[in-house]
Amino acid sequence: MELDLAFVNWENLSTYTGTLVMVLILTQLTKNLPIVKSLPTQVWSYMVALCVMFPAAYFSGTLDASAAVLILFNAAVTALAANGGYSLLERLTGKKTDKGDNGGGE
Repeated sequence: MELDLAFVNWENLSTYTGTLVMVLILTQLTKNLPIVKSLPTQVWSYMVALCVMFPAAYFSGTLDASAAVLILFNAAVTALAANGGYSLLERLTGKKTDKGDNGGGE
């Protein structure tokens, strides 16, 4: 019996759920880095979403001009959802969001 440990692949990252989860994780792991800390978390999440979505489309063979334009809009939706989801989780667990930026810190 072989155990499949491929949690992340380009096909998964090409889906809304895969992108959302990766953007949420990467944003939370990197938002307190010195170079990132000066940016609002929502802006950083948008940049992370673009960095996830463009390679996912490229490596899955779906990147063309039409997809590139849509990625700009879909990245905004993904970033807002990632920030809102983390903010909701903090509220449900009783943890206060830093500086009220809906993304857990600046």
